[in-house]
Amino acid sequence: MAHSASNPASSPAPWEEIKPTALLVLADGTVIEGQGIGTTGSAVAEVCFNTAITGYQEILTDPSYAGQIVTFTFPHIGNIGTNDEDAETIDMDSNSGVRGAVVKTDITEPSNYRSSRHFDAWLKSRGIIGIAGVDTRALTAHIREKGLANAVIAHAPDGNFDIEALKREAAGWNGLVGADLAKDVSTRETFEWTQTPWVWDEGFGNQTDPAFHVVAIDFGIKRNILRLLARQGCKLTILPATATGEDILALKPDGVFLSNGPGDPAATGEYAVDAIKAVIDAGVPMFGICLGHQMLALALGGKTVKMHQGHHGANHPVQDKTTGKVEITSMNHGFAVDGDSLPKGVSETHVSLFDGSNCGLSVDGKPIFSVQYHPEASPGPQDSHYLFTRFLNLVRQNKGMEKLPE
Repeated sequence: MAHSASNPASSPAPWEEIKPTALLVLADGTVIEGQGIGTTGSAVAEVCFNTAITGYQEILTDPSYAGQIVTFTFPHIGNIGTNDEDAETIDMDSNSGVRGAVVKTDITEPSNYRSSRHFDAWLKSRGIIGIAGVDTRALTAHIREKGLANAVIAHAPDGNFDIEALKREAAGWNGLVGADLAKDVSTRETFEWTQTPWVWDEGFGNQTDPAFHVVAIDFGIKRNILRLLARQGCKLTILPATATGEDILALKPDGVFLSNGPGDPAATGEYAVDAIKAVIDAGVPMFGICLGHQMLALALGGKTVKMHQGHHGANHPVQDKTTGKVEITSMNHGFAVDGDSLPKGVSETHVSLFDGSNCGLSVDGKPIFSVQYHPEASPGPQDSHYLFTRFLNLVRQNKGMEKLPE
């Protein structure tokens, strides 16, 4: 943390070295020093970088980041504090599974009328370890060159660390390949959702007159996805990641939503693919986002692959092949669908303009599609909201109703 400018005696002399109270130790032996923020202790995880300049609270509460340490390339993290409305976990007070946060500058006092808690106190309340004072540009370059890194993040106020033990722990961690993390962040019980999006000077609304019933499978779902579906006129029933096809279809849904989530899709697919296949066979309209997109691809016979550095940020250009439009999207994934593996009868609908990777698919002749990015995250700010209308139009069409313009 920064020394107080109002108390010169508390500041070190220019020749004094500030002892690091936090370390980021990579599996290749790289040791990065800094000052600890958030909770104390240590955690092993995969280090990624996120290029967004806003939304740090939403990022750190996105269950898709479970098992990861987020490096923020934007230097001023924590400057607007935190509040009780911007968390994305279903349980507002729970940790999303993110293991740590890496930031460049010391946290300043919050400067925003919506702030209700200092960022450091908020990190502590959620059990998130942080390290400040890191050259995040250099760390990002390291990840871009060498790939997503396994690492240990450690915070000890006394600055005493067993660096060799931390190196061994980082090098010995198995990583995210083969890791099913969706079960860790998913709801354990079925519940319903009615909250609609936040409106200036009004707050969140409530859906009281739904026209459709959508069942959402929670692999790590975000609140704003549910809000946007509720705004479209949906009664929402949320089921655990382990729900079977029988569980889903017994609710007689008008549509099924496959949520975002963390971990290796192939591992989660061991139990989820069969359920998705049952929905496909039943002809129920279906929409998937992020991990839900990957799970749908697996159910259709496609494959997923681990990415070199992943896509994490709010500035990713994606082209919708259906309309030709380019959207500025929010992304968070370290695995991707292999577009070349999609079988006949499945079309690639969206593609990344950064690297050409697959970002969407649809099933020919069936009301089923998915995207790799987060249309609810509003980086454009609303470039991708049409996808929710597109999904509900498939529901309307399936029920013989008139479609709405996208």
